[in-house]
Amino acid sequence: MKSVILRYLSSPVTGLILMVVYALGLAVATFIEKQLGTETAKEWVYYSPVFIFWQFLMVVNFLAMAGKYQLVRRKKWGALLTHLAFIVILGGAMCSHVFSEEGLLHLREGESSNQIAVRAGDKTYFHTLPFQVELVKFTLTRYPGSASPSSFESEVLVHVDGETRRELIFMNNVLDVKGYRFYQASYDKDEQGTILSVNRDVAGRNITYAGYILLALGLLLCIVGPHSRFMYLSRQLKDMRSAGVTTLLLIGLLSISAGMKAEEKSMDLNKVVQQFVVSPEHAAAFGALPVQSENGRMIPMNTFSSEVLRKLHKEDTFGKLNSDQFLLSLLAMPDMWMRVPLIRLSDKEISAHYGLPDKSCSYLQVFDDRGAYKFQADVEKAYAKMPNERTRFDKDLMKLDEQVNILYQVFNYQRIHIFPKEGDPNHKWYAPGDDLSVYSGKDSLFVSRIFLWYLGEVQSALKTQDWSKADEVLGMIETYQQAKSQGVDISPKKMQAEIKYNQMNIFRQCKIGYLVTGGLLLIVAFVAMFNEKRKLNTLFLLLAGLVVAVFGFHTYGMGVRWYIAGYAPWSNSYETMVYVAWATVAAGLLFARRSRITMALATLFAGIILFVSGLNWMDPEISPLVPVLKSPWLMFHVAVIVAAYGFFGICCLLGITNLVIMALMRNKNQEQMLLRIRELTVVNEMALLVGLALMTIGTFLGAVWANESWGRYWGWDPKETWALITMIIYALVEHLRLVRKWYNLWSFNFSSVMAFCSVLMTFFGVNYFLSGMHSYGENDQVNGIFMYIFVVIVVVIILSVIAYWKYMRRKIIAEDNFTSNNLNR
Repeated sequence: MKSVILRYLSSPVTGLILMVVYALGLAVATFIEKQLGTETAKEWVYYSPVFIFWQFLMVVNFLAMAGKYQLVRRKKWGALLTHLAFIVILGGAMCSHVFSEEGLLHLREGESSNQIAVRAGDKTYFHTLPFQVELVKFTLTRYPGSASPSSFESEVLVHVDGETRRELIFMNNVLDVKGYRFYQASYDKDEQGTILSVNRDVAGRNITYAGYILLALGLLLCIVGPHSRFMYLSRQLKDMRSAGVTTLLLIGLLSISAGMKAEEKSMDLNKVVQQFVVSPEHAAAFGALPVQSENGRMIPMNTFSSEVLRKLHKEDTFGKLNSDQFLLSLLAMPDMWMRVPLIRLSDKEISAHYGLPDKSCSYLQVFDDRGAYKFQADVEKAYAKMPNERTRFDKDLMKLDEQVNILYQVFNYQRIHIFPKEGDPNHKWYAPGDDLSVYSGKDSLFVSRIFLWYLGEVQSALKTQDWSKADEVLGMIETYQQAKSQGVDISPKKMQAEIKYNQMNIFRQCKIGYLVTGGLLLIVAFVAMFNEKRKLNTLFLLLAGLVVAVFGFHTYGMGVRWYIAGYAPWSNSYETMVYVAWATVAAGLLFARRSRITMALATLFAGIILFVSGLNWMDPEISPLVPVLKSPWLMFHVAVIVAAYGFFGICCLLGITNLVIMALMRNKNQEQMLLRIRELTVVNEMALLVGLALMTIGTFLGAVWANESWGRYWGWDPKETWALITMIIYALVEHLRLVRKWYNLWSFNFSSVMAFCSVLMTFFGVNYFLSGMHSYGENDQVNGIFMYIFVVIVVVIILSVIAYWKYMRRKIIAEDNFTSNNLNR
């Protein structure tokens, strides 16, 4: 009986089943959390006895397998340490769950307390601390001229052991007293009180951090260790003949992605553009004027004009006008521009419902003959609905209403915050259309008249083309800004850097470069499969050099954006997509010497990612960070975990390529095609191992960030949970080789493709199907891409069925030898 139990416990089949059920349980729990709340999900799944027992079985299974496969004798130190690290981390989590203390401390200024409120289910009780905490002052700092918090901090006095310590607590700056850690959680609406999160978990934290260190060491050995799986695959790849293969399907994607948008033109628009063109030199000077954005960031007028034009017209230019010429002309001649169809419409149902043109409408067309706003009643109904109850018509109407409001505000000289207020504690700047009664004396006279004077000179210059007086008045505004601005950075150097960044359109150029070079690399790889001439090698090296050049330009663009924003450029959906493209090319270059096809696929995939990032629903605007995101842990966490997505993307593409080869394999080319499949499968698994290591490290770096920011490693937020599910799924793909009857070339490649669905769910799906407290790929309009994803998945499944049928029909003997050599390595 004992031998039977031991055989089952040490079986890799048991391990895989345990992991599958574990991942399914986590996935179901995220949907339970959405419908019934976090506490219910914790009670039913995360903290349930069954779930804890299931984790215990996984630990027992690994220990039994470690003995069965003799990991110590075979010097598999990487695999041994990695799995032991998970056991230590689970032990730390259990220790924290059982013994830790967690609560909230609410203090008003001048108040002291030693009681923290602890919530247990539906009840709240108070726990006494061995010291007193007194709030001296709470300070909330906002971004200049904005209501958005930049930071908030609590100045406290800690009365402990007969001594008094003065301390500061703010986001990412923790106070530690006798094992109790205080985190800045929230504050009172009147900004006279603070809410601190308190956590005591000395043993659990030490055990968990020890597990993290073991995990990092184990994953490092899994990649560079001489007896590691990765090094075995690397040696195996060197013995294979390097060649490439391509597919018409991916070339088809290239042609679709590189499709040009048709620009709508009309005779009336051309007449307007030709008659009223702002001098390019003066428009450039106007574009360099500092302006304060709605979120408080100091930007050049060029950035503001680009955002306005993109939101209104969904383009970077309007006819022959660049964004600065467009905005200045709009301000100077509002009566004319009210009649120009510049508001881009995306919903034909809305156009038909309100009697508007199909593609673009003018400002006046959104009002009826009596001057009433056509959308008013329906917009109010849409906003009154719960977000999950809004139809597509409602959402598109709300976006159109936003466009109309932006144009209305620009016509009324609002949003253009160009006047600093000397002595303002919040460093707020004002627009010409704002209430300017806050100014007094000469400043009041200047700000109330200068902008209208300037626009009058612009109107005259449009007729005479003499821009000297307009230049002079614009210079007066710049002089006033430099003299009165305080507490904000409006240095010409930084403004010019941002203008240059806007004009270079770096990531659009990189998109074109990646798509073209990636497509050509695929063609060269395809031809090289049948022709080994040196000229093809020279051509490939030339194209590879171009890829490196585009990659360098891509890196430069990310560096410039980092300089402009002041933080690592991967904090929102647009930036994350740009970084994923960068990481994908970096991964492709890493495998370039081993496999040309991998580099070609990575380059093409990066171009497609940048193409998606350039769609209208991706907002490239640079925004200030909320306080909790101002942490170095965040920078490392997101950088590492998103880099893993690049490697997983390569795995997906290599898997699809191999499935296509299997589907197209014939008797006459079977041996040659099989060699290519083997090679790409080895590269696929190597990329998977690197991606899995990065995903694991990135996820647990996020846990460290969470613990250092608000006192807990893991909150079972859907984003966190799906990151863990992604880890488990890719671990399943890697461990599939331990079961001989389940592992072959088809099963590995198919599973590496389908595993990418978990990445898509983590990056996109969580934001659409679930609700989470943090998300770096979040975008309210992300549903626009799901139709394309669904179509691709259906096509891949059909392809996989055909490939499986061809594969099983031929019963490839040579492949079986390859499979045998890869088992248990």
